[in-house]
Order: sequence, then C-alpha cells, then structure tokens
Amino acid sequence: MSSTAVPALDKTFQILDLITDSSQPLTAAHIAKELGLPRSSTHNILQSLLSKHVIYKDPESRFYLGSYLMYWAGKYEQQQGVVQLFKDLIVQYPVLLQHTVTLSKLDLGEVVFLACHESPAPLGFTFRAGVRVPAVFSATGKAMLSTLSMDSIKSLYKDAFPTPMTSMGSRILPIWATELAVIQDSRVSLDDGQLRDGMYCLGTYIRNASGNAVAGMAVSFFCKESMSLNGLRSVRY
Repeated sequence: MSSTAVPALDKTFQILDLITDSSQPLTAAHIAKELGLPRSSTHNILQSLLSKHVIYKDPESRFYLGSYLMYWAGKYEQQQGVVQLFKDLIVQYPVLLQHTVTLSKLDLGEVVFLACHESPAPLGFTFRAGVRVPAVFSATGKAMLSTLSMDSIKSLYKDAFPTPMTSMGSRILPIWATELAVIQDSRVSLDDGQLRDGMYCLGTYIRNASGNAVAGMAVSFFCKESMSLNGLRSVRY
C-alpha cells in the first residue's frame, strides 16, 4: 500500500487491511506486533475506529470489521450506478457528445464532480472527478439546492455565501432566492458565467426512486454557442 502525507492515516489503513485479511478477529497486542506499531498508537486508532463503528470488539477484546463499512459500500454502489446512468445517457443522445457534460453531487454547500465528458473544444475550466466548487454558483448545484428548503440552504452557508468566482456571481440572498424559485418550477438551472467568464452551463437534477435528488447533470458551452443548442431540447433527464 502506498503511503500518504499523513502517518496516522497510513497506520489506520494498515490496521484495517490487517483486520480485513485475517480469518479471525485480532487483539490489539497482535495488531501492534504484526505491524510493528507502538501499542499506544494502535490503541488510539482502534478506539477511534470503534467509536465510528468501522470496527467492532468482541467479549474477548478482539477486533473485526464493523457495519459502517456497509454504509460506505452502499454509497459507492449507488454512486457508481449514477455514473453508469450518466454514461448511458450520453450514448443515447449523441447531441451531447458535442458539448462538455458533467455529473456531480451535492456535498454540504459544495458540488463535487463525479464524471465528465469533454467537448472537442476545451472550455478552459477543470471538471475532472473530485473537483469541488461552491454549489450556489454552479448549474448542478443550484438545481440540487432547489430541492431543499430555504432554511436548509441557509444552514449550509450560515447566511453568508462564498466569495463569487466571477463578476456574475451574487452574494445577495434575496436575488439568489428569486432565481431558486424559478428553478423549482422548471427543474432547469443556469450558470451564466458564474464559474468562468464566457462559459454557460445548463443543469438539472437526477432523482432516485424515492424522488430525492441524488446527483446533478449539466451541459457546458461558450456563451456564443447558446443560440445553437436547439438539439438539447430533446434530452430528457
């Protein structure tokens, strides 16, 4: 396993890998000896993992994997399902191949990109997986935020919006709330140069079987292209 810049994190992964590979639960002493770790460090890490239910301890003080890992696995599987849906949609509608199309999810007050299909013409903005931007300035972020109550949105930002990324961004709550009301009616959001000057993004959200917004999808293009996007009207999210 490659090391990180955080020694404590390296030790945590070493412990989890050892417990995972073992055919039976392990004691703290065995873990420390097997990995050559100080007993004090091993104890502290095990206690932290226990508190989060990442591992469990049996009556004989032996450790094994906990149920919280199932939560991670379920979320990963759910996320991968959305990514596959994203890829299938692009193939289903060839008109999307001409543009930059992104898939993202809402993480508190930010949008995290999960996948991206790049257009033949670079937009000058990085949409690669893992990149985060303020949700209030992105098309997908606005779309997903529109499914929340205003009180929930205010709690994300504590009544203060992030610093605008361009001159098109606004930190005035009433103006943004008015825009959100329009998005709630249409399910379509617009980033008119708020992430990058001259770049427009049209977005919407993807709902699961329960009707909850689980991801957002957007088509990005240069402002001058906005008059030639009639083909996108046939796309159904």
